[in-house]
Amino acid sequence: MSESNINEEKIPRFFDLYNKTIKARLMEKFQYKNIMSVPCIEKIVINMGIGAATGDIKIVDKAAQELGLIAGQKPKICRAKKAISNFKLRENIPIGCCVTLRKKRMYEFLDRLISIATPRIRDFRGLSSNSFDGKGNYNFGLTEQNIFPEVNIDKVNRTQGMNISIHTTAKTDAEAKELLKSFGFPFRR
Repeated sequence: MSESNINEEKIPRFFDLYNKTIKARLMEKFQYKNIMSVPCIEKIVINMGIGAATGDIKIVDKAAQELGLIAGQKPKICRAKKAISNFKLRENIPIGCCVTLRKKRMYEFLDRLISIATPRIRDFRGLSSNSFDGKGNYNFGLTEQNIFPEVNIDKVNRTQGMNISIHTTAKTDAEAKELLKSFGFPFRR
């Protein structure tokens, strides 16, 4: 093999789609004067809150391992900031994990989420289009991690949900919704 083939990195499919077609479509629809003002996806944050971790700390390690498989990056373990006796929560005990994806991994995760994971959700009718925060960011939750093909269903002890937050550079929710629709995001009709 030549040296140029070894050093070539594979460009994610959604990044290529964004640069070649989506940018031009958004620029035409919203009449942007500058190509740099076209909204793009900034980052994707995936959170897993594990309430049962107060009784068994090993649950957090298993959830972090599964989240690492899904995201393709090692998650950060989140710990309790203060003790709350009603929830049997002590200070500094692990209660969740989170991952922030940017650039190449972000586009690859978005591709897997839209193309593979959401069609595997039981009785799926689309995601709500009311989950925008007013500043161009979109939040939604998934009830189980089994919809991702990276997770081995035989090794899953407990079903764990997650919250996914997609942060964009869009100024309004309409621009952000159009951006996500262009990627093929499955919004409910």
